[in-house]
Amino acid sequence: MILDLKLTGGRFVTLDPDRPSASSVGVWGGRIVALDTDLPARRVVDLGGATVLPGFIDAHTHLAWAGRASRVPDVSRCRTVAEVLEVLRAAPRGTWLEAAGYDHRVLDRPLTARDLDSVGSRVYVQDVSGHACVVSSDVLGLLGVPSSDGFLAESAQTAVRALILPYPVADIASDVRLGAEQCLREGVVLAAEAGVGAGLIGSSPIEVAAYQREPLPIRVQLMVSAMELREVGAHPADGVRRALPLGIRTGLGSDWLSIGALKLWTDGGMIARTAALTQPYTVGGVGQWQDDPAVMRAALLDGHAAGWQLAVHAIGDRAIDFALDVVEEAQRLVPRPGARHRIEHCGLVRPDQLDRIASLGLIPVVQPAFLWAYGDDYAEIMGPERAPWLYRGRSFLERGIVVAGSSDRPVADGNPLRGIRFMVERRSRTGLAVGSGEAVSVTEALAAYTRGAAHACGVEGVLGSITPGKLADFAVLDGDPREVSVERISEIAVLATVVGGEFRHDPAGFAD
Repeated sequence: MILDLKLTGGRFVTLDPDRPSASSVGVWGGRIVALDTDLPARRVVDLGGATVLPGFIDAHTHLAWAGRASRVPDVSRCRTVAEVLEVLRAAPRGTWLEAAGYDHRVLDRPLTARDLDSVGSRVYVQDVSGHACVVSSDVLGLLGVPSSDGFLAESAQTAVRALILPYPVADIASDVRLGAEQCLREGVVLAAEAGVGAGLIGSSPIEVAAYQREPLPIRVQLMVSAMELREVGAHPADGVRRALPLGIRTGLGSDWLSIGALKLWTDGGMIARTAALTQPYTVGGVGQWQDDPAVMRAALLDGHAAGWQLAVHAIGDRAIDFALDVVEEAQRLVPRPGARHRIEHCGLVRPDQLDRIASLGLIPVVQPAFLWAYGDDYAEIMGPERAPWLYRGRSFLERGIVVAGSSDRPVADGNPLRGIRFMVERRSRTGLAVGSGEAVSVTEALAAYTRGAAHACGVEGVLGSITPGKLADFAVLDGDPREVSVERISEIAVLATVVGGEFRHDPAGFAD
């Protein structure tokens, strides 16, 4: 046998417990066929001592949103309302003027509709959380909303987006590519797009076409909004009341583009103070539901019965209670032991919820970089008793719960190494300790962004470790995260990203 590619001269950290390291990797047909092999190869690449990991998997991200946010006016660096307005006035505009990166917490005061009126009509400024926005007064009029400060959250924001959407498929495809290229530069080989078709993040009722428009540089798995479920006339014996037309569900597709979980948003987010809590934020309020709980329950029960993996957005502990109750009911009505249902974010987990998550086999899909970026704020609004419950790590692992790492880009830094550093260090960007008892080892954190994320996406048979038979997807780094200081983990450079045995991102020039 002659290999297509042999990688040598690297430190191969396989994350395969049965064979944790190797000195070379042989690739044929886009897959790993051998470790430490003497087989000849058509091409041999010496990695010069670089560290090679399985390609990272981002189990919850937003490619189209990230791409769009990178090309519209960005106000994230502004520190005053005057600066925001200066950015908006300088921006080119069409029918709508959209901007990204708004964060009221870092400005001298909150932005208002009256401020935006000075810029022009149909102005939409997206909150960094994705769960809120600020709009100009004429937009409030289009919605029939009484005069207000222009800040709209959750369902009210969705109503604004309904006025703007749909985006053209060509524009969505361009945004998706921009988002995918961001991932590629950070060693990510598979991105799970967390919600297409409708709902909080949807861009068009036909947006899946954007992902099929042209080959992408990384692998993509699409979570479909639960709002896309339709009544179907299936045989009564099938027990399926609602589904996607033709019975499409989790698992359809190829190694490059596939259908993942059914996504349902139950609550909001902590930045917007809309995550649903059992006890109030220290600044007041207990958050809110995305929809009538009865409607959300019916969608999850129907999705489970139709064979979907469920991805339930639940950030606050009240929303997590709801997710646990409905999944337990769904499994009682239609037992599916291998369903691998997920809780997206699983942000504030009370001690009494941990064992229920474990017993139901649920997978927390967490975003550790949230606490690096926003940990000071989250700790303050939760208070000292609840802050240690945020985005847990150690408590999950101690109960045998599989933890999947992700970014939710562009809400926070998409770099997996940033999330890995936080999981180990548990400190915000200012150095504030947030839930130190939830810290994990570097190897455990690496596993969350490889094996754990692969398990959450149902692709552990082909990704997640450097193992013969799996896809030849690697992240080539200029340092070993297990051996550098914790502070340097997030600074390690990605020298190359290999997908299917091809150097698709290669700033180090290995493929030259």
